[in-house]
Amino acid sequence: MSDVRVDRGGFSLSARIWGDHADAPWLVLSNSLASTTAMWEPQRAALARHFRVLAYDTRGHGASDVPPSPYAFADLTADVIALMDHVGITRASVMGLSLGGMTALGLTIHHPERFERVVCAAARADAPPPFVQGWDDRIAAVRAGGMTAIVEPTLERWHAAEWQAAHPDALARTRAMILATPVEGYVGCAHALKGLDYLKDLGRITLPVLYVAGEKDMGAPAAAMRAMADATPGATYVELAGAAHLVNHDAAEAFEAAVLSFLAPAGGLAT
Repeated sequence: MSDVRVDRGGFSLSARIWGDHADAPWLVLSNSLASTTAMWEPQRAALARHFRVLAYDTRGHGASDVPPSPYAFADLTADVIALMDHVGITRASVMGLSLGGMTALGLTIHHPERFERVVCAAARADAPPPFVQGWDDRIAAVRAGGMTAIVEPTLERWHAAEWQAAHPDALARTRAMILATPVEGYVGCAHALKGLDYLKDLGRITLPVLYVAGEKDMGAPAAAMRAMADATPGATYVELAGAAHLVNHDAAEAFEAAVLSFLAPAGGLAT
């Protein structure tokens, strides 16, 4: 594993490279709001066996710097291209969850020549008024009370009750990760989510896309993700039973199996 730091003009981004094979295909991982590269821990070992993985902390999160808000998806996608250019990655597959899944869609739409296959998990493609209002409410809450004000409701959305009861240690780590998120970084990305507008573009996607939904996800409902898959030419849709928003935790084994099966044609998995 090696660490990477990329200057973005006034701030820098932090990333890590995982992987056991120097000639393996590249996979870029994009994290959710209020998380870091640590959110991929359930899949890290498996992904490192098959890919060279570039996992980064979204601007305003983790070890990346916190530029002033607001941010837009154009900023978030440009960050990924800058990271790839810095590392020397010409083409890669990309996988993102929630905010990261939306970032992956933006990369697919606007930079298709840089990518092979795309995994979009627990994400939306548009921002209807109730969605925007929800983010206005969360922005106001964290401005007034810090991340403590939203940590418990976030955990309730992220994890099914059964998963929380069975994984108290992992739940505690996730709570700590949310609480450590800088308020300015959270707010900056929340503004990007308010401007989400990719639904109209799904029909012109030419890359293979896997949409992964959680059966119990309230933030990115399965019905909405199924409609996204229907609007994307040739897309694949998988719904994971019992999973809430953080599908790669709530249904870790099923998520890993679906992802590896889908990504296998991207140059073949390293063995």
